[in-house]
Amino acid sequence: MALDKIGIAKRIAQEVQDGTYINLGIGIPTLVANFIPDEINVVLQSENGLLGIGPFPEEEAVDADLINAGKQTVTTRAGSSLFSSAESFEMIRGGHVDLTILGAMEVSENGDIANWKIPGKMVKGMGGAMDLVASAENIIVAMQHCSRSGDSKLLKACTLPITGIRCVKKIVTDMAVLNVLPEGGFKLIERAPGVSVEEIKAATAGKLVIEGEIPEMTIA
Repeated sequence: MALDKIGIAKRIAQEVQDGTYINLGIGIPTLVANFIPDEINVVLQSENGLLGIGPFPEEEAVDADLINAGKQTVTTRAGSSLFSSAESFEMIRGGHVDLTILGAMEVSENGDIANWKIPGKMVKGMGGAMDLVASAENIIVAMQHCSRSGDSKLLKACTLPITGIRCVKKIVTDMAVLNVLPEGGFKLIERAPGVSVEEIKAATAGKLVIEGEIPEMTIA
């Protein structure tokens, strides 16, 4: 069975390392905050000007003045700070964010990402995506492996407007975990429980590299 959004977020949480500063993009990435192990100490950053995001609040603890970049209500951890979005982007552009976790509409086998615009559809703007992918040392993408129409979103080359070039390092989809190789290609690392390698092959339009036995993901 392919993973749901919660499953993808749980798997990405396993990639989080102690002591890092992390930016969570809109959509599935925001769910990662709920699954970071208690023994891991990280600082979550939001480009609207919040450093030290906690898990999503219970209904009785919702504060409408505390939101992330996706306008979702959040909590803050002890020691958190609030500041202007200008200062937040100085932090991003200055290379002070260790890991960025983003959603995507397409990723190419070279690590290009398209995640901010679909031609013909209205968008409010590109947000912080271009700054984030240009500045972060490590970028993980959380996405569905295929579109609603069944077309692969892991492509030889992106067809939608590009957000960043050769920047994605790892992808976690509802079907698989893949690394983007420096020379190009998606290296299959893990498969979702119950999903076969053949199913992943059929769902991947870009170059897929498979070496040895591919283990199933472990999702707590």
